[in-house]
Amino acid sequence: MTGLSLKCGDCGALLKSVEEAQEHAELTSHSNFSESTEAVLNLVCTSCRKPCRSRTESDLHTKRTGHTEFVDKTSEAAKPISLEVPKSSAPDQPEEGTEAGESSQPEEMVVPEVDMNLLGELEAMGFPKARATRALHYSGNASIEAAVNWVIEHENDPDIDQMPEVPANSKVEAAKPKPSLTPEEMKIKAQELRERARKKKEEEEKRMEIEREKERIRAGKELLEAKRIEEEQERKRLLAFRKAEKEEEKRAREKIRQKLEEDKAERRRKLGLPPEDPAAAVKPPTPVVEEKKSLLPVRPATKAERMRDCLRSLKQNHKDDDAKVKRAFQTLLTYVGNVAKNPNEEKFRKIRLNNPSFQERVGSVKGGIEFLELCGFEKIEGGEFVFLPRDKVDMAVLNSAGSELNSAIVNPFFGVL
Repeated sequence: MTGLSLKCGDCGALLKSVEEAQEHAELTSHSNFSESTEAVLNLVCTSCRKPCRSRTESDLHTKRTGHTEFVDKTSEAAKPISLEVPKSSAPDQPEEGTEAGESSQPEEMVVPEVDMNLLGELEAMGFPKARATRALHYSGNASIEAAVNWVIEHENDPDIDQMPEVPANSKVEAAKPKPSLTPEEMKIKAQELRERARKKKEEEEKRMEIEREKERIRAGKELLEAKRIEEEQERKRLLAFRKAEKEEEKRAREKIRQKLEEDKAERRRKLGLPPEDPAAAVKPPTPVVEEKKSLLPVRPATKAERMRDCLRSLKQNHKDDDAKVKRAFQTLLTYVGNVAKNPNEEKFRKIRLNNPSFQERVGSVKGGIEFLELCGFEKIEGGEFVFLPRDKVDMAVLNSAGSELNSAIVNPFFGVL
């Protein structure tokens, strides 16, 4: 079958003639061409009559202009290719062997005709001739405003400053001349268009700023709500610690009272005295005193107060090294927490005092070992270890210690007053 085009073996481009192949070789330095039976596409835009030689070119044209309708005239333009370079001939004389009006050359492209008055006004406003011609052509020579709007919408197009071309046989007739504007009117019109574009941009920026402000407010509300919930949970934990501590103290006082009653009864029995009348032994209740006491602020337990004083003293002794103080608090909280969670594990209840890590974090800090002793730890084996016996593990004391340590860590004003 006779070849319909020349195909570049390097990039795959289809070329209509030997001349096009020569131009392609000069531009790209490609030299591998072969005859192909595949015809060069001829997709003609129905809106502006611009021919496109490939799908890629038609897609690019659609993206630039918004024109989507194309007529495939490939079969009409497809002709056997000649491998000889054609001789130059006069443009108005048809080649030998062809009919008048027919030509084997590609369709001639010319600059479209536009309203020269509008073109002059656009150039006077500062637009380049190619950009002004393209704007008038694609806006239909409607008006100065339509052309300027087209330029604003397509100012980022890569071919914005290239002169447009259309087939010679489909030139668009120029629109009827419209009355030209005076230089002052052109300046005023250009200023109005620029002002309109500026206002549009300002409105868009204001809208975006409002959206950003709404997002910041929403994020701030979420952060405040999360902080409130965290503080509420912390308050509930502290109340639970206080309640458990008071209940433990109440049970301890009751045990002491029972022990005293038993000792008193035992002494009366040894002395041969009759048992004390329970009704006479019981003192009259003092509800008024109890009510007055209940109205007073609840004071922390003695041991909890000593723990708090110990931590305050520790922070005051090392007030120039906040990092060291915070590390000591966190280490003590880890020791106390491990014992509270695993009271039966001896490894959590026994600490070697000369351990380098312990010395660096707690041992070297004045008040660190004293705090462990307030929690129930005792020095053993010549002071080499501190140990908390299993039968002396007091969960209420450990909870109080954890509460005080947590307050010392999270409260930035702890120990300041």
